[in-house]
Amino acid sequence: MSKYEFLLRISMLGHGKLAIFKKLSQFFVSGLPNQIKDVPFLLEKLGLSKTQQTHCLSISYLHFEPVLNWLNNSCPPRSLIAYCDLHYPVLLKQISSPPIFLFVMGNAQLLSSPQIAMVGSREFSEYGAQWGRYFAGELAINGLTITSGLALGLDAICHRGALEVSGDTIAVLGSGLAKIAPTSNLKLAQDILAQNGALVSEFLPFENARAAYFPRRNRIISGLSLGTFVVEASEKSGSLITARYAIEQNRDVFALPGDIDNQNCSGTHYLIKQGAYLVTQPIDILEHYNSYLSTMVRQEKKQHDDSILYPEIFAVIHHQPIAVDVIASLVDLPIPELTSKLLEMEIAGLIMTVTGGFIRTRIR
Repeated sequence: MSKYEFLLRISMLGHGKLAIFKKLSQFFVSGLPNQIKDVPFLLEKLGLSKTQQTHCLSISYLHFEPVLNWLNNSCPPRSLIAYCDLHYPVLLKQISSPPIFLFVMGNAQLLSSPQIAMVGSREFSEYGAQWGRYFAGELAINGLTITSGLALGLDAICHRGALEVSGDTIAVLGSGLAKIAPTSNLKLAQDILAQNGALVSEFLPFENARAAYFPRRNRIISGLSLGTFVVEASEKSGSLITARYAIEQNRDVFALPGDIDNQNCSGTHYLIKQGAYLVTQPIDILEHYNSYLSTMVRQEKKQHDDSILYPEIFAVIHHQPIAVDVIASLVDLPIPELTSKLLEMEIAGLIMTVTGGFIRTRIR
């Protein structure tokens, strides 16, 4: 019996599954083999009752065939990471209710990279959009994987912010990976995969999204991450659920302050009052995780930056408009020469002209 089929059969046993998966990790310290030779013997060694053993073996193969066929399709790469696997994310194992399965499309190795969860409301202001995009890009450039929920609004903006600087990003879904939701973010999901990111779900691939699945999804977003950064959220936003999970999981919580009359910021202000770290610049988060951001990661990101057209100019342009004369003073270039280079960068899709000057756009 294949490893995947065996794991799927165990998952049908109901209560106590996590304990069984913990025993599997003890029995197979080097990881579960791809083929299980003596399944009845193993089930007995795991301590399953005769009734459980019979139930596990009697389920028709046809029940698992669609999932196994989905997993066997390698474009894009797909995998099933179980709690008993060696490469199950260490941080996620530490939470009180870790998922027994993670279905992954794309780069599964990212799940063990240093991550920051970035979340926010579906209904957002221009302020939240600008700063969410800016922080996601800056944190990704400095080696943090941006993990969020592929939801409409700020989740999507934060994923995009990471992609625009060719950074790493993970989307954790409240549906199966064959039923990506919301469908309006299907292109974003495809772009994440195209740029070596990952899509993750604990649900079987063909499960549709349900309201009850999203809070469960949020515990995985915070559980995978070193900390959770709430960019902009009202007091009723689902983003605060992710922050609460982070607190329960003994992880850092960061919040971006905003205008006191902006209802979209009432949730972040509440978090700050409750002890969340107030964030005004990327270094406020990065200084917490210096030990996780290796020199190798920083060098790789710098090499990418060096490949950008006029990197010294690009470095001073962010996600708030900056005027030509300010850029000229910062990079010490005459305005006629600078204007010519800015035009080249705009044609290359690196920056764009807006009211008040220039802002970054996508790198690709």
